[in-house]
Amino acid sequence: MKIIIIGCGRVGASLAEKLNADGNKVTMIDMQASKVEAIANRCDVMGIVGNGATHTVQREAGVASADLLIAVTNSDELNLLCCVIAKKEGKCQTIARVKNPEYSKETAYLKEQMGLAMVINPEYAVAEEIARVLRFPAASKIEPFAKGKVELIKFKLGKSSHLVGISVKEMAMKYRPDILVCTVERGEDAYIAGGDFVFEEKDVVSIIGTPKHANEFFQKIHYAGNTIKNALVVGGGVITHYLCEILENSGISLKVIEKDLKVCEELCTRWQKADVIHGNPSDRELLQEEGIQKAGAFVTLSEVDEENILLSLFAQEFHSGKLITKINRDDYDSVINRLDLETVICPISISADHILRFVRATRNAKGSNVETLYNMIPGAVEAAEFIIKENSSIVGKPLSELKFKKGVLIASISRDGQIIIPRGQDMIMVGDAVVIVSKHLGLEDVTDILR
Repeated sequence: MKIIIIGCGRVGASLAEKLNADGNKVTMIDMQASKVEAIANRCDVMGIVGNGATHTVQREAGVASADLLIAVTNSDELNLLCCVIAKKEGKCQTIARVKNPEYSKETAYLKEQMGLAMVINPEYAVAEEIARVLRFPAASKIEPFAKGKVELIKFKLGKSSHLVGISVKEMAMKYRPDILVCTVERGEDAYIAGGDFVFEEKDVVSIIGTPKHANEFFQKIHYAGNTIKNALVVGGGVITHYLCEILENSGISLKVIEKDLKVCEELCTRWQKADVIHGNPSDRELLQEEGIQKAGAFVTLSEVDEENILLSLFAQEFHSGKLITKINRDDYDSVINRLDLETVICPISISADHILRFVRATRNAKGSNVETLYNMIPGAVEAAEFIIKENSSIVGKPLSELKFKKGVLIASISRDGQIIIPRGQDMIMVGDAVVIVSKHLGLEDVTDILR
């Protein structure tokens, strides 16, 4: 696809890299020449210096023949204006990044009235992911599929874990869980775990199943964790605003530490159930006074990655609850992983996953669309949900008779509201939602998993 991205910030740069690697023709637009040049050199994409909200610059970028325009500047209004002009100048589809909480309830209206293909709100998506983890603290990461009926859950094995030293097959015989083990991360290596795979301490395991069956599995292996009743949050920005909204009636109370008095006042006015503290969140004494030791969860949401990381490492010394760290940059994954942080959430990665899913679904004409996409292990393993729309070589045959590529796992099948954890005799049918875990990145059609 021919794609134009307006805005060369962190989100735009990440999108350019991933969309270009996915085989798309990408053109970047930004007012700052240095940013355009840096991305163009690093990703081998086209770059144009100028105001992307003008028809002159969009014409120069080739909007008349473009398939998609994505506006991800720091201004919501500018992003929307870029999309309006693109719709007038060409026939391309448009995506706008809109993060202001005042617009959050207007998403459906904006899409309909402005003809947007998608409205991206990374901050709200991050808040949703944090809320999922707070509600299920045994997990370090949760990704919903099949409209929330099935979840892909990551968790780390401690030294005393009941799974350490046994194989996947032995685990299945001992606990008989109605879940499926998908992947295991061990240091720099990634595995799609077969029956003979033996778990080790510090392995990061991904399983898939319904929320009910996943909870039952964690109880069986004594990994359920305590229900979180309160969380101490560092930073009162947009993500915190959305988190207050999502958790308002959840039974989880929030205490927010924010150094900007105006932001504190806004939070207090809007969210009366939240306890807002005006102070420096980097102050160790203040954190201890506000109960970091007893908090069910400690969530760092400042705008500075270094501050979030240091505060999380500090909390590890004496905090036994859930630790959640927001990281704005996605180019230091290997370094971050070595720090052994419990749950790391990156808004940029979430945005890229949403848009990659849309692009793959749009350009696919083989009969199955990518409904949900998740980078389980960045650069190594993806999980993609396909909606089967027509008969193909994979439909109506027992899975045991199909010849799959190496490094592919059929993780779940959703049919008529029921979730099937597939076995050899199960078949994929038209209308199914199928989750596939694969080391083959960039799958566009479900048949791409066959040899």
